[in-house]
Amino acid sequence: MSAVPSLPEDTPLLAPNGATNGAPVSTTQSASSFKLHDTPIENFRPLKVIVIGAGYSGIYCGIRIPERLRNVELVIYEKNEGVGGTWWENRYLGCACDIPAHSYQYSFEPNHSWSSLYAPSREIQAYLEGVAKKYSADRFIRLSHQITDCRWDDKTAKWNVTVKNLKTGEVIHDRSDVLISARGNLNNPAWPEIEGLQTFKGEVMHSAKWNESYDFTNKRVGVIGSGSSAIQIVPSLQRIAGTHVSTFVRSKTWISPPFGQHLWDKHGFEGFSIPKELQERFATDPEYYHKFRLAVEEDGNSIHGVTMKGTPVQLGAKQMFEENMKKRLESKPHIFEALLPSFSPGCRRLTPGPGYLEALTQPNVAFITAPITRISENAIHTSDGATHTIDALVCATGFHTSAPPPFPLTGSNGRSLTEHWGARATTYLSHSISSFPNLFTMLGPNAAIGSGSLTMMIESIGDYVTKAIRKIQKDNIACMVVKREREDDFTEYVDAYFEGTVFSEECNSWYKNKLKGGKSNEVVGLWPGSTQHCIETMRSPRWEDFDYVYVDDLEDAGADGETGAVNGAGKKRKRANQLAWLGNGWSVNQLEERDMAWYLYPEFQDPPVAPLPEEKKTMKIRPFSY
Repeated sequence: MSAVPSLPEDTPLLAPNGATNGAPVSTTQSASSFKLHDTPIENFRPLKVIVIGAGYSGIYCGIRIPERLRNVELVIYEKNEGVGGTWWENRYLGCACDIPAHSYQYSFEPNHSWSSLYAPSREIQAYLEGVAKKYSADRFIRLSHQITDCRWDDKTAKWNVTVKNLKTGEVIHDRSDVLISARGNLNNPAWPEIEGLQTFKGEVMHSAKWNESYDFTNKRVGVIGSGSSAIQIVPSLQRIAGTHVSTFVRSKTWISPPFGQHLWDKHGFEGFSIPKELQERFATDPEYYHKFRLAVEEDGNSIHGVTMKGTPVQLGAKQMFEENMKKRLESKPHIFEALLPSFSPGCRRLTPGPGYLEALTQPNVAFITAPITRISENAIHTSDGATHTIDALVCATGFHTSAPPPFPLTGSNGRSLTEHWGARATTYLSHSISSFPNLFTMLGPNAAIGSGSLTMMIESIGDYVTKAIRKIQKDNIACMVVKREREDDFTEYVDAYFEGTVFSEECNSWYKNKLKGGKSNEVVGLWPGSTQHCIETMRSPRWEDFDYVYVDDLEDAGADGETGAVNGAGKKRKRANQLAWLGNGWSVNQLEERDMAWYLYPEFQDPPVAPLPEEKKTMKIRPFSY
């Protein structure tokens, strides 16, 4: 119904010339006057986004980007034959989540059917596949498509991405306005650099390149490594009939008591399997499940103090961990002495490792600390002169973390990421990199967490990136890149923060900088703070920390690519009007004649409380932010 009584309801909104304000509208600017952009203020200009990887981060992008953005073409390239990222690739014996699974799921998609407090990898992969299908993220995912090259073009403000179809061999040349690296940190396997490794005649596998068809029964198996993967692999191999496991441990490490153990004790359960009756109650009693899930989440967030040097909770944890390890290795005190670190718990990634210490005490496991000198056709040789004959070799030696991807990635002015990260991987708030416009990383450098929920950090960073894409779209931005000074500021903050934490102590950890020329005590793997600290950081972007080139600037630049410069005729080009995003004075709802009083709908209302607005509970839980 028209607001003007005498105005017919079918009166056209547009002028005969197609303009919305009664005058011709141009999308170009002349030297003498500014012309309106003929678009509603919402400005849904077409954009294309390419995402690399379909693990937790990539799937989240496949859900939130189509939910929150309009007129954005999305494609997610995944090199594997299925979704799940590290949970598709890691299929080694005993592979499981090493934190409670109820804290390792999307906030909006709880799984009531985890079979164990520490969910096995196949369940996590199945969960991710189910989420991708449920929310139709799979429509954007191209499996068996491997990125081989990414290059930014300053003149067109586009990412040129080369992709290989691993099934057909076809090479695809794609382009996008925005590139999101959702590869994660634990993606590129690191093989040990040991003399003679290539000469070994038996079975060789990496924990992330597992041969599921190999039969370990009655085999002599060597396991190199003492990180979280080895801690899960060794007890699994030890239990196989007829095996003899030689575990080569170079680094000392803490084995923590199981996370969430007191919650399990409260329910009176033994072991870590979740009984069917409890799974059924989780599914049928939402209030009960919500309380359990809150308890798990709050427990993870409450131990942040363990990572701070000298706090009572940190000192108490160290004593408790030591007593726990000593008790579990009571029959093999020399192993306890060999494993017990001088550094604090948490300096290396903490792993509960159910069954690991117990496996080390078994007669079919050899615990070897002498350094490996070389590998021959059928044995591992150590510095003490011993020869350890084996049939199979398992390399649980981790990944190349906080390092450039295994393909060329080139930013503005031809700068490669390998060059940019020559001595250290640096970012702004873990997601943006100076000299690399319209590129965002998820779970890149300084993005993991020492305590708390990693998935909530993924969601928070994904939400931030979605806001950035919307700003690029709505504000007519061609190029958005973080200022180098802000990247340097974040690096300075990271170093200052970690000085007061256990992560800065001397230990061999994937959290530390391993790039040549870098300092070994630099922490590049972890977010400098708690999960809640990260969530709040990502809540409200500081747009002033970025430099921008607007679409009109780009179009004006010409072949030289220099915006705002003097052209060949000696005339200075007109700068882009940075408020052109105001559009033509209309809102899209008005033009589509729908929801023209949406602000009165209950779901958009946020009323104050009376008589004292300052007593509003939600504002006490989470303070207002601009």
